[in-house]
Amino acid sequence: MELDVYWLELAENKLEDIYSYYSEKASKKVAQKLINGIIDTTIGIEQQPEIGQIENALDNRKQVFRYLIYKNYKVVYWINYKYSRIEIANIFDTRQNPNKLIEDLK
Repeated sequence: MELDVYWLELAENKLEDIYSYYSEKASKKVAQKLINGIIDTTIGIEQQPEIGQIENALDNRKQVFRYLIYKNYKVVYWINYKYSRIEIANIFDTRQNPNKLIEDLK
């Protein structure tokens, strides 16, 4: 069964924040390349939804969160079988305190 990929609002906001930051600190070209890389990481996930590692920091949740890595970013997602989709929940910068990931998804 193939699933749709659905980006939740938090993940979309994180992409916008990353783009804004790198547009100012580096260039729009660098920012766009980074965003494209993060998004491209999810290509094909609908055929292999369990390809990502399980996110142990969120193992107390009823959903089983998984993640894919692009550079120093985790693309955190879970498989919503009820709606036949993969929900991209967060884009997490791994240079931050890992507890922030838990706080982001409260």
